Amino acid sequence: MEKMKLETDNITEKNIDKIASLFPNCVTEMLDEEKSTSDKKVYKKAINFEMLRQMLSNDVVDGDECYEFTWVGKKASIVEANKPIRKTLRPCKEESVNWDTTENLYIEGDNLEVLKLLQESYLGKVKMIYIDPPYNTGNDFIYNDDFKMTASEYADESGEFDEDGNRMFRNTDSNGRFHSDWCSMIYSRLMLARNLLSEDGVIFISIDDNEVENLRKICDEIFGVENFISNLIWQKKFSRSNDATYFSTMHDHILCYSKYNVLINKDGWKIGLLPRNNEMPNGYSNPDNDSRGAWTSVIMSAKSGSESLLYEITTPSGRKVFPPSGRYWSCSKDTFLDLVNDNRIWFGVDGSGTPRKKTFLSEVQAGLRPNTILFQDEAGHNQEAKQETKALFEGIGVFDGPKPVRLLRTLATIANLDSTSIILDFFSGSATTAHAVMQLNAEDGGHRKFIMVQLPEKTEEKSEAYKASYQTICEIGKERIRRAAKKIQEENPDAEFDGGFRVFKLDDSNMKDVYYAANEYNQTMLELLESNIKDDRTDLDLFFGCLLEWGLPLSMPYTNEVIDDCIIHTYNDGDLIACFDDSIPDSVIKKIAKRQPLRAVFRDSSFVDSPSKINVDEIFKLLAPDTRVKVI
Repeated sequence: MEKMKLETDNITEKNIDKIASLFPNCVTEMLDEEKSTSDKKVYKKAINFEMLRQMLSNDVVDGDECYEFTWVGKKASIVEANKPIRKTLRPCKEESVNWDTTENLYIEGDNLEVLKLLQESYLGKVKMIYIDPPYNTGNDFIYNDDFKMTASEYADESGEFDEDGNRMFRNTDSNGRFHSDWCSMIYSRLMLARNLLSEDGVIFISIDDNEVENLRKICDEIFGVENFISNLIWQKKFSRSNDATYFSTMHDHILCYSKYNVLINKDGWKIGLLPRNNEMPNGYSNPDNDSRGAWTSVIMSAKSGSESLLYEITTPSGRKVFPPSGRYWSCSKDTFLDLVNDNRIWFGVDGSGTPRKKTFLSEVQAGLRPNTILFQDEAGHNQEAKQETKALFEGIGVFDGPKPVRLLRTLATIANLDSTSIILDFFSGSATTAHAVMQLNAEDGGHRKFIMVQLPEKTEEKSEAYKASYQTICEIGKERIRRAAKKIQEENPDAEFDGGFRVFKLDDSNMKDVYYAANEYNQTMLELLESNIKDDRTDLDLFFGCLLEWGLPLSMPYTNEVIDDCIIHTYNDGDLIACFDDSIPDSVIKKIAKRQPLRAVFRDSSFVDSPSKINVDEIFKLLAPDTRVKVI
């Protein structure tokens, strides 16, 4: 019976396998220092990069000069993104809203590790990503990733974790690696984020002037220069700061990249149009009070044509007209008469002008092509965002620098979301993105789903949030979603939208270390094998840990029931059925198998001996031959 490994995939190994399938002569072996011992040498696959470079060139490759953007720690950040981890997401029902029915997720934890855990379940499924990462202003906190040594070693040397376990550090401009640390932090996360985007997906990244140039180069590498869409300028302020040293900064940047654009991939991202509202495009009017509304007109002649297109036209005033010299009418005489009868030809106010064909606004694009400048009167501003948040929290300023809902609504429209799209924000802060998604769903009846990821960063003791008993950013984000959902429902009493969310918290693996390295344990420690699951883990912890490994979304329907005194967990009506009880009787195994789930999982300790496991395999072969069965 197959055993679950319960750790994320080694992306480096996967990439090596892909290269090996194309260029087997570029694959070699090297010593695996982690797995080797003094008694036994273990080897692993590796890439001969010099050979690979030569395989990809028509010329002799010599030297290392090339155009590239690099910094101290870049290679280490790439390695870090590809490393597998032994972590899990533990469900927290008591902090969730509508656990059984909601399809929204709120995940607490370091987003680098969370993104690794989401790789299988959400690979290529996210339509829109929006992030507002920490800006590198010389005083702001950023995530401090361990790129060179173990977590404990790094923590001892750098003070990465304080006594309360905080995961961030203040990157001051006096730090010699001021830009490098920030670039390393964002690079590894964007590498993983790209994998989650669907083929027609798009990412928006808010940033200020300090790192926009570096971020643009990083995104060019990760998403491809050809998939750069625009550097949007958002007017975040509406009033001048007259005490500014030089210029009064009125804007932030929002970099926009697609996974694939339609010029490269026909299934790539297509931009969404903004609503017209009452705006009348230039060139449109209705001088003849046509019941079909505003229109514009185009000339009726073309550079080429046949003799049949050189007919005479008589205007309403009686003037005879032919096409201009060297040109032809653009349609046949019969078609022209049909257009006249349908009032689609304009001869000018006095009826004597050269004929022009009318094109009605109602028959062209229903929306407006977005501008590269998002003005505050259309997309909101910082002050509006603060007031929105304070209004939800009864006048308390619980969060510094939130983004306005109107900005996220605008970006969601530009992203061209469909009614069931998934939207991810892995620097979720006050959860404005979740608020905007719920608002959009309430207005148009959509079923879009959000995934919010946020490090449980401590609030400062002097802050209004801390005084109001919100001790972490996550507590603010979750409460904001609860309050926003209530407010949206009150304002839209007939709307049906998902105002709930499932809470998950990043934690170490559910399994004891012996699960991964039993060969390192001696005879006196074999009792540990009796239970390879940590004592504080519940069935629900184990169940959702299995979902991650099997690549199932975390937002699908879940139920449990008791059968012959055993608890049976069912996911999405049979995508996965699990039972983690001890000594599971054959009657329960048979009832599970008769339901023919796609997947089934049990505890290794649920069976007293090897013959019992073999019996389980035989039952499934007989009753559910297509079911994949694993144990933990």
